[in-house]
Amino acid sequence: MTGWFTENLGLKLLSLAVALLLWLALVGEPNTTSAIVVPVQYHNLPKDLEISSEFVHSAYVEVRGTRARLATLGNAVVVIDLAGQTQPGERTFPILGSNVNLPPGVEFLRAIPSQIRLRLEPRIMREVPVMVRYGPSIPQGLQIARQQVDPDAVRIVGPASNVQRIDHVQTDPVEFLHATEGEHTVRVHAYAGDPRVRLERSDLLITVKVVLNKDR
Repeated sequence: MTGWFTENLGLKLLSLAVALLLWLALVGEPNTTSAIVVPVQYHNLPKDLEISSEFVHSAYVEVRGTRARLATLGNAVVVIDLAGQTQPGERTFPILGSNVNLPPGVEFLRAIPSQIRLRLEPRIMREVPVMVRYGPSIPQGLQIARQQVDPDAVRIVGPASNVQRIDHVQTDPVEFLHATEGEHTVRVHAYAGDPRVRLERSDLLITVKVVLNKDR
């Protein structure tokens, strides 16, 4: 038994010393307080509801830990979990240590803002007409004699109050900088004008067919 303790004694003592130094480096290092900007993520968005209030994209989080621990904060994130939210209305979510993902050994102290308030509204869909927007580049001496728009109406989706305020969508500018007399076809995207409202098909292109005649 004594031989086991004395066998390779120097190597064992060296290993013990290294382990002790590592322990002292981690445990003996004083804690410091730091404030970092942490992104806010929204999980489990309700199926039939939309967030109509302003999004809070980040929060200042005050934490405490050793310098070595604080150096690993790159993946910290605030998680706002909307699971179980089934009714429209305003909801307040506190930012606590339990919903801030921090590495081990880092203590959560507080967050600014300390709460996030969201307004949830029913998601609705509505059909609205397409308005063609022309650029200022129709060649001199020509005029638009006729236009055809396909589709001439699209469906928009979003929070109820936002969707109800929109009475049309507008195309990107249709340009005829070097056009000549006759028929021209241009395909452009349409924009709802509200970042919370989207087209049912966001990749949809509007086909605008225009006949240009000489200006009499």
